Amino acid sequence: MNPGSFFSELKRRNVYKVAITYAVVAWLLVQIASILFPTFEVPAWVMKVFITAIAAGFPIALVMAWAFELTPQGIKRTEAVDAAQEHSARGGWIAVIMITAALSLGLFLLGRYTAKNAVPRSASEDLRRDKQSEAATQKSVAVLPFENLSEDKSNVYFATGIQDEILTRLAKLNELKVISRTSTAQYQSKPANPGEIAKQLGVAHLVEGSVQKVGEQVRVNVQLINAQNDAHIWADTYDRKLTDIFAVETEIAESIAKELQAKLSNHEQEALALKPTSNPEAYDAYLHGLAAESESLMSVYPLQKAISFYKRAVHLDPDFAIAWARLSRMYSSLYSSFGDRLGDAKGALERAQRLQPNSPETLLALAIYQNDELRDYKQARETFLRVAKLLPGNSEVPASLASIARREGQWSKVTDYSQQALVLDPRNPELLLRVAFNYGDQRQFETARSLLDRALQIRPDDVEIKAAKAAIYQVQDKLTEADKYLAEVNALTPSYAAVGAKVTQLRLERKNDEAVQLLKTRVAQFEFGSEVEEAVFGYYLAFAQHVAGDTAAAQATAAQTRDRLVQLTREQPDNDWLGVILSQTYAIVGDKAAAWKEAERVKTITSSLGDVAIGPFADENMAVVATLLGEHSRAIELLSDLAHISYSGWLYGNPVTPAALRLDPIWDPLRSDPAFQKLCQDNAQ
Repeated sequence: MNPGSFFSELKRRNVYKVAITYAVVAWLLVQIASILFPTFEVPAWVMKVFITAIAAGFPIALVMAWAFELTPQGIKRTEAVDAAQEHSARGGWIAVIMITAALSLGLFLLGRYTAKNAVPRSASEDLRRDKQSEAATQKSVAVLPFENLSEDKSNVYFATGIQDEILTRLAKLNELKVISRTSTAQYQSKPANPGEIAKQLGVAHLVEGSVQKVGEQVRVNVQLINAQNDAHIWADTYDRKLTDIFAVETEIAESIAKELQAKLSNHEQEALALKPTSNPEAYDAYLHGLAAESESLMSVYPLQKAISFYKRAVHLDPDFAIAWARLSRMYSSLYSSFGDRLGDAKGALERAQRLQPNSPETLLALAIYQNDELRDYKQARETFLRVAKLLPGNSEVPASLASIARREGQWSKVTDYSQQALVLDPRNPELLLRVAFNYGDQRQFETARSLLDRALQIRPDDVEIKAAKAAIYQVQDKLTEADKYLAEVNALTPSYAAVGAKVTQLRLERKNDEAVQLLKTRVAQFEFGSEVEEAVFGYYLAFAQHVAGDTAAAQATAAQTRDRLVQLTREQPDNDWLGVILSQTYAIVGDKAAAWKEAERVKTITSSLGDVAIGPFADENMAVVATLLGEHSRAIELLSDLAHISYSGWLYGNPVTPAALRLDPIWDPLRSDPAFQKLCQDNAQ
């Protein structure tokens, strides 16, 4: 068909008319939608879908116009229609154009009118919403650390505990935004700049207080301050016996809620009035436990200390449900952070459930147990969401939901939940540390470092945060910068993460003898909190001796450690971390069959969990085992798969990177292989 006849055929088949009509009608529909959609507050995405659908329909309309034609007898194929009908349809075509033009003009004038008159209404609506937002912001409060006025300065734990208990009660009130204690802990009891502190925390009000304990008598002074003008809204002093301290905490929380015009439901009133124990000594031990928890970040040692206090509390009062719940939480947290099942989290949880099955504290302990020990993330999520309704001011709930989303590889949800947690806990260094780990898992190391810098501004001397930042520098081949954050770490530093990062630093710097000596000192002199911890550092020593080339010493240490690990893995068959170090211990002593059997068992455990973030560390372990056993091709194949994915690595605290592969003497047996050399030269991190 020549071009002339083709265009004539387009005209005969009315394709031009359909194209013009479709364009005019489409424009008309878009104009109508642009006026009506905002009026009815239709979401913006609906307009995008609407326009996309109209655009997609255009080529379909042209095809239909070519193939078919509308006649008085109905729709017929174009070949069957007499071309002479074209003239008779011309009048109708002109009418369509005239009507469309008239409607377009009307819509244009309507749009101009509605746009002009919509402004005052929109402004009024925005003003109403702004007032609602301002009212909600006014119902926000942060409880600053209470000053210890007791002559016995060791009573600081008591002041800390009273502050925490008042804050916990306030956090149960749905109408209040309450900042978590972890964000307020770094401030003074009576700061000179309340306005600046309130701005940093995102609240309108601050609570200041002091506690004086003399024998069985307690004096509590509390005042509520409007941070914007430093005005004292309310203040009171309570002189009570220690046995009445619960009533004092309740009265303070109720008074603050009243002053902030927060309405309490019947359920909230009952929750505030709840008396957890009638035993003053048990409550004193409980307050000791709360204070111990906040001593350090993400470290096992404060957890072990808190456990001893909670055990004393429930010993003194076996019906102390909240203490049982807290004890269960500490056991679960200890297990998740170190793989150490030192105690019976399930047993403590069951005691709390028998006493107060529906209390938010018991449900929170259940959620943590499901998440950390059972690793039943679906059930844990449901329980955490239930707790969120009972403890709307608790930042631990959205932070835990972020952790679950991370395990599922839903990184956008991780960000959303983390932001929710940071609203309630904006200056929580532990939360900033956890969010930094999430970015590190995704190889977004610069973002992770910036979050750690924020945490260090709050706790500049915290060894856990410093160790995390050093670990990021290590996998980026910035050992000089990393060393600055580990300079003060020694064999007796009470931090697993810090000592681990120090050993890694020495290994990457190829100071293997120093690493061996540090670990020998720790094994010989450090007072370990559990058999698991002692066995883990025994493995570290054997590994360091192997890397240093002292095969005989490495095998002797590994053999001794192996026997402990075998027993521990029998007691904790689902503990994949113990399986990792046992498989490598087998490899060091030269037991190839046992090493691979244990490595495969770890792989089975992690695969069954469906944990996207942690699962790949089983392959990381296999790469180390393969290298130790001389199976170089298998090790390189595993490393090739790990080099670019997002996951939570155990060897470096971050995923394997080209820099780590270049620096670490662990991989020296692979260096002559061109495939491994290529992995080291890849700069993508």
